[in-house]
Amino acid sequence: MRNKKEILDIMAVFNELDPNPRCELNFHNAYTLLVAVVLSAQSTDKGVNRATESLFKIADTPQKMLSLGLENLKSYIKTIGLYNNKAKSIIALSQELVEKYNSEVPANRESLEKLSGVGRKTANVVLNVWFNQPTLAVDTHVFRIAHRLDFSQGKTPLEVEKDLLSVLPDNYVKNANHWLVLFGRYICKAQKPDCDKCPIKEFCHSADKRI
Repeated sequence: MRNKKEILDIMAVFNELDPNPRCELNFHNAYTLLVAVVLSAQSTDKGVNRATESLFKIADTPQKMLSLGLENLKSYIKTIGLYNNKAKSIIALSQELVEKYNSEVPANRESLEKLSGVGRKTANVVLNVWFNQPTLAVDTHVFRIAHRLDFSQGKTPLEVEKDLLSVLPDNYVKNANHWLVLFGRYICKAQKPDCDKCPIKEFCHSADKRI
């Protein structure tokens, strides 16, 4: 694992280039963000946005989603991978929000993770993006980049999350997921990293560096 100074130097580059990174999922409120993140598991943000563009026009609250119903929900999200299971989770979590949380998305991890279909990564995204908390969601991009740049050699997303949280200040934690996701999505791609355009290539010692 890199030393703390090197990690912070890399994050400083990301911060200079993009001090206010944004989640690429489209949403209107905390509930639609939660639904979008649930749908994004093993799916692309672009694919989720295409499906939710029409969905969120008619179902942007838990009550409206329950009124839409399971089968109708499936018809909106059938282009998304694992849509059957995701639809069941969305209907279930919507019911739970109505019954237990007065239809409001809770602002704490414990309550979020009790909702159907919501794990640590999803909770971290919602807490970070909507509630402005310094949480760090480790998805496939973050996990891969953390290993490629030797930020962590953790074998699980939670281990990688803990390694990063141990060195990053809160202002970097708040943006780290977005920086690493966007970096992994558009530059440091899994198969063919675009190293010529990499803003941190001087820090990279990866075996598959293409320069």
